[in-house]
Amino acid sequence: MKVACIQMEVLPCRKKENLKKAFLLAEKALEKGAEILVFPELFSSGFCYEHFEELAESSPYPTLLELCQFSKTHDCVLIGSILEKAKTEWEHSSNKLLEKKSKKAFQPSNYYNLGFCLESGVLVGTYRKTHPFKKENLYFSKGSLIAPLSLRKRKLKIGLEICYELRFPEVSRKLVLDGAELLVTIAAFPNPRKAHWENLVVARALENQIPHLACNRCGNGASSLSYFGASLIVDALGNIKAEAGEKEALILQTLNLSQKEKVRAEIPIFKDRRQELY
Repeated sequence: MKVACIQMEVLPCRKKENLKKAFLLAEKALEKGAEILVFPELFSSGFCYEHFEELAESSPYPTLLELCQFSKTHDCVLIGSILEKAKTEWEHSSNKLLEKKSKKAFQPSNYYNLGFCLESGVLVGTYRKTHPFKKENLYFSKGSLIAPLSLRKRKLKIGLEICYELRFPEVSRKLVLDGAELLVTIAAFPNPRKAHWENLVVARALENQIPHLACNRCGNGASSLSYFGASLIVDALGNIKAEAGEKEALILQTLNLSQKEKVRAEIPIFKDRRQELY
């Protein structure tokens, strides 16, 4: 199966332009035979905090509807994340006693970093980032579920994690223990932590004996942050099979998804785990 990372510069707050670029780059990846295409974290908006209210989406998610149509037309898989407006306590409530109270008592519970997976025009699953990083905690609610996303047509389980979660080995290990066969990390990993990124991406593949597709953004952010790119595709042995530079790029690789079985037979870490100790 050929996978592609779409490493792109995300223009702060400019959703329409970012989506146009994403579709153009995705078409180029499809021309090269890619089946699974991965975008960086919040690729349509970036961390444009001052405009979150106008950029955030709720169901039916206009951006996902556009991406769904593209996925259906091209019979492909698209993975990334968008800014989701969380429902308020008021919207969740069906209690008539609560409804009598002032709406001022129920403020929006911020936003979610909503990961998604689309397969051939169908939204097969979502994942809300469970570990926001530093300032993100002021704006984002935390997701409460870590589980693989299942491709139905291709019969493949995707383990999706978002950026900072790369530093938590528990996240990828839970995904793999629950059946993930391909680990995908979408990120906005900034300078100067390129060495951290590269080591962590390889480590998550190596320790879980699973291929890892890690897609980072590049360029400059809304603040003084800049992003180094360096997206990676790593096999189940921890070998880097494809790597991007600092600029916008497509990296592609045909992955042997059965390789992990041979690797795990030679080095049986999952069989030898001492669960009673941890």
